[in-house]
Amino acid sequence: MSQAEFLTRNAVDCLPRGELERRLALERPLRVKLGVDPTSADLHLGHTVVFSKLREFQDAGHVAVLIVGDYTARVGDPSGRSATRPVLSGDEIDAHSRTYLEQATKVLRDDHTLEVRRNSEWLDMPMEDLFRLVRHPTVARLLERDDFAKRYAGGQPISLLELLYPVLQGYDSVAVRADVELGGTDQTFNLLMGRDLQTAYGQPSQVVLTTPLINGVDGARKMSKSYDNHVAITDAPEEMFGRTMRIPDVLLREWYDVLLGSPVPAGLGPRDAKRALARALVDRFHGPGTGERAEAHFERVFVAHEAPDDVADFVFAPTVGPVHLPAVIAEAFGGSRSDARRTVTQGGVRLDGEPVSALDVDAEQLDGAMLQVGKRRFVRLRRPPA
Repeated sequence: MSQAEFLTRNAVDCLPRGELERRLALERPLRVKLGVDPTSADLHLGHTVVFSKLREFQDAGHVAVLIVGDYTARVGDPSGRSATRPVLSGDEIDAHSRTYLEQATKVLRDDHTLEVRRNSEWLDMPMEDLFRLVRHPTVARLLERDDFAKRYAGGQPISLLELLYPVLQGYDSVAVRADVELGGTDQTFNLLMGRDLQTAYGQPSQVVLTTPLINGVDGARKMSKSYDNHVAITDAPEEMFGRTMRIPDVLLREWYDVLLGSPVPAGLGPRDAKRALARALVDRFHGPGTGERAEAHFERVFVAHEAPDDVADFVFAPTVGPVHLPAVIAEAFGGSRSDARRTVTQGGVRLDGEPVSALDVDAEQLDGAMLQVGKRRFVRLRRPPA
């Protein structure tokens, strides 16, 4: 198998045909670009599909150019969207950006073959440069995008800022002189825009290589934190195992093929195949043996309906008067107080096995209590020492 055949063996498209072979024949390391917008704090299993492809290019001796889209995140990628994305603050984007490299190197090699850039380096440009950039793409071309076309036909608003998104992402390819750009199939239009802009700026046009998307644990939509159907690669082993066990049986073949690169093991029924998949994913991101321990936890908590026997203590902050439970949850498990408040009001929090709906709870009631959030997160609460 040639290098080109190996690198494209599980891709959806490699465009234009034959161009990757011609680039590889140059016998120099190719610059292989992948852009990720830090719109949330966590990368998820869906991201790892394209990250794994980028790792294959690294292993073949090429340079992985990982772009953290701290500027494009301020626009919001309209791919697959039927409405304008909510705007993130600069502080949120910066906080998310800081977590991405640590997470990305769970898949990528963190060595001389990895180049990490932020697109604020070049997109914070003078107005004159922006005028030069937007002179090339036409509105008619941008409205060819499927999501824009549907919204335009349906009379739904499309902001001028959203129309700029593919142009800004495409300019990233110009800025880093990409030979190849990777992305999910939902990014094809943006990747092709990069080719057009490179031509306009007098550069050779990049190869576009797309990877498959995977459906999330709901089985209905692509994996996305926005849909709460994702499995984050930073999830605790027990959380990762439990969320994987939620996938419908019809997704088994897809998840094995795309995430593990192997078929569903012969002779295993859906339940056992799902457990084997969950063990493999936990081992991949948390180390050998963690999958078996996560499975034992799952068996004890969800099959035998017992509380975990290794629950950590959590000392909540001293306070005068009632303790604000969402604040305790946010401190104990991470996340925002607003998310924790929503979990309480939706009945997702228990104290010593009993549902709790009050947002403010007496400290005496919390001291020594088992706090359970959702199905898989537990801590034993302790009052601070006097």
